[in-house]
Amino acid sequence: MNGNSERPVAVVTMADGSEMRFVLRPDKAPATVANFVDLAEKGFYDGLCMHRVIPGFMIQGGGMTTDGERLHGKPAEKRVPGEFRANGCADNDIAHKAGVISMARTADPDSATSQFFICVADCPHLDGQYAAFGEAADEDTVLAAVRISEVPTRTLGWYDDVPVEPVVISSVKIVRGGTDN
Repeated sequence: MNGNSERPVAVVTMADGSEMRFVLRPDKAPATVANFVDLAEKGFYDGLCMHRVIPGFMIQGGGMTTDGERLHGKPAEKRVPGEFRANGCADNDIAHKAGVISMARTADPDSATSQFFICVADCPHLDGQYAAFGEAADEDTVLAAVRISEVPTRTLGWYDDVPVEPVVISSVKIVRGGTDN
């Protein structure tokens, strides 16, 4: 866990009041962090859900809402070039370990938009393949993500591993230098 106070911190508050805090790494993934911060500051993530949760692997959110019966995509404004080794970004050496936040994407390495995932275990097979852009600020963050990964899931439409009871993001706030911005 990286607690460098010079870096921005993303505070992800869930509808149940729990929080996850991530130290963002613009030194490793500047375009990814800039996009995530921009979306957070616009309130893009507020009310979206964690639509895919897999124990021992990761939780994913940042692009869908749910009414409990269906998932509804929320399109993001832009795509972000993939900042990871397999896509030519040698500077991003963040390992996908428990507590790392990374961008989700399709098979196209430059297809990331708003969806992110949080590793709940070490996932070395993802290293260099996805744009990791932050690390849990504390152990409570990792534990909160693990708890989310363990909720009961189902198949909903085309999607597997969807929480039976929606896991909703209330807000994502960016904190710089100890103050909310």
